[in-house]
Amino acid sequence: MRHNKTYYSRTKQTTHGDVIIEGPVKPEQLQNYNFDDGLTAFRPPKKQFEALLKIAAFPEGRIIIARTEDTIIGYVTFLYPDPLERWSTFDMKDLLVLGAVEVTRHFRQFKIASSLLEVSMMDKFMENYIIISTEYYWHWDLRGTGLNVWQYRKVMEKMMANGGLLPKTTDDPEIISHPANCLMVRIGENVTEESLDTFRTLRFLSKYRQQKSLGGGV
Repeated sequence: MRHNKTYYSRTKQTTHGDVIIEGPVKPEQLQNYNFDDGLTAFRPPKKQFEALLKIAAFPEGRIIIARTEDTIIGYVTFLYPDPLERWSTFDMKDLLVLGAVEVTRHFRQFKIASSLLEVSMMDKFMENYIIISTEYYWHWDLRGTGLNVWQYRKVMEKMMANGGLLPKTTDDPEIISHPANCLMVRIGENVTEESLDTFRTLRFLSKYRQQKSLGGGV
């Protein structure tokens, strides 16, 4: 599958100055910017910036950033599922994972994350993909926000809806291990029925494997 990428940008006014939201950005463009020290949700900032550079170089990889003049203060990533994860089982070429969305703390009140998702979906080629995001409550900044898991989930669902992602059921063991966890999904307009059928099987992979082991149909 060929992964076409069309660049889009938007400027958002904040009390800390204008923020440019743009992408997908190339590795060489990313290297022109600093990386905010407050972006620590997944790993130390230097390591996370290195990870973004790698993702941006993948054929399917997409990095949308939010930046001040020269500093990245937020980002969202899209890439294929990790080969060791459940979601790569059928090697679907039209399935992308929203791997991370993060905004540094002093810019969070400006709905930067929602804008990152909106700009991500401005590229019409995204209609060729199924986009998923696996949400686990233990990754959420409950302490920093002062929200409980249900309040945070409500905020997260509202944010994801700006990118067209909605909750879908699954029998994934990690997701169903806590009722606040969820699978968020966006189905592109151009996704084929064949891919939709494969994705339904993927969502209920445990049931599929159980039926297969018993020699039953799916």
